[in-house]
Amino acid sequence: MAADLIGWAASVVLMATLIRQIVTQARDKSARGVSRWLFAGQIVSSIGFIAYSVLVGSLVFVVTNGCILVTAIVGQVITARRKRSG
Repeated sequence: MAADLIGWAASVVLMATLIRQIVTQARDKSARGVSRWLFAGQIVSSIGFIAYSVLVGSLVFVVTNGCILVTAIVGQVITARRKRSG
């Protein structure tokens, strides 16, 4: 039980930082310093970590990596739009 609480707390902190980064990125009109490869790699690794987490039966990591996958997709979309319009 304590291990799960630590995992969920760490997940909340990680998601807060990733969401803040996405908000900052969305407000920036240029995408000069953002690599598309960052999000592509994050998407692929998140899918791998989700599969691994399911196989080992870790709900904390399934949910966390699912959320990280969503932030990577959002980041990729924002970056692609900024680079096209900029």
